[in-house]
Amino acid sequence: MQISTNQFYMSSNALMQALSSQADKLQTQISTGKRLQAPSDDVVAYQQLQLLSRATANDTAYKANIDMAQSLLDQSDSTLSSIVTQIQRVQELTVEANSDTLSDSGRQAISTELKAIVQTLTQLANSQDQRGNALFGGSQGGTPVTLNPDGSVTINDTGQAAAIPIGEAQTVVPTETAQDVFGGIQTGSGTTDLFSIISGLTQALDAGGSVTAAASAAGDALKTALDHVSDAQASIGARGARLTLLSSAMTDIAATRETQRSSLEDTNVTQAITDLQKTMTILQATQASFTKLTSMSLFDYLR
Repeated sequence: MQISTNQFYMSSNALMQALSSQADKLQTQISTGKRLQAPSDDVVAYQQLQLLSRATANDTAYKANIDMAQSLLDQSDSTLSSIVTQIQRVQELTVEANSDTLSDSGRQAISTELKAIVQTLTQLANSQDQRGNALFGGSQGGTPVTLNPDGSVTINDTGQAAAIPIGEAQTVVPTETAQDVFGGIQTGSGTTDLFSIISGLTQALDAGGSVTAAASAAGDALKTALDHVSDAQASIGARGARLTLLSSAMTDIAATRETQRSSLEDTNVTQAITDLQKTMTILQATQASFTKLTSMSLFDYLR
C-alpha cells in the first residue's frame, strides 16, 4: 500500500508539473506572439530562423547601398543633362561664329560667353555628391578638373569610378569620371576633350579675323562630344533601370522571407488559446482528482 501510494504521489505530481509548465509556455507564446522562446523549443526551426535573419541583414545593407547608388545615378543624370545643355549652347555660338560677316565685337561677345560656359562646365565637372565626394571623381580622389589661370582646363587623373556592392557578387558604378565625360572624344585630328575643343574656338575668336575654319572644325568636334556625353547619360540611365528592377525583386524576396519567418516563429494564437484551454481543463481535473484521492482516510479505503 505504501509503495503504490508513493508512486501515485510521484506520478500525479510529475503530471501536474508538466501540465503547469505547458500552460505557462502557451501563455508566454500568446502574450509575446512568438512560438519559439529558446533554441531548444525547435532546433531545426531556430537554425532556419538564423539563416533568414542573416539574409535579411545582408539585404538591408544591400538595399541601403542600392538607395545610395540610385541617388548618385540620379544626380549624375541630372548633371549630365546640364552639361548637354551647355554643349548645345556652344554649338549655337559656333554656328554664329561660322560667318565671314561677323564683326570684331561679335567675335568678342561669343568668346566671352564661351569662357563663361567653360567656367560653368568646370563647376559641373567638380560637382559634389551627397557624401561630399566629387561626383565625377575616381577611386583616387582629388579634384576632377582644374581651371587654369590662362583659361585652359586640365582633366585630372582621379582613377576609375568606384563600384558599390548591391548584392551577392553584384556591383554597380553609380557615376562616371570627368575623363569619361569630357575626355576621349574622337575627332578627325585625333583624341581630344571638350574643354580643348571650346578653347580652340575661343583662341581663334580672340585672335581676330575670320574664324570660319576654326568654327567648322569645332562644330564637327562638338557633335561628337555631344554624342559622347549622351552615351554616358544613356549608360547611367540603364544602370538606374537595373537598380529599380533589383530593388523591386528584393522587396518581393523580403516579403517571402517574412512569410517564412512568421510560419516558423510566430504563434498561431487561435491554436495556442485552444491548446491552453485544453491544458488548463486537464490540469484542473488532475488537481481535483489528486485532492480528492489524497483526502481519503484508511477507513474510506476499507469500506
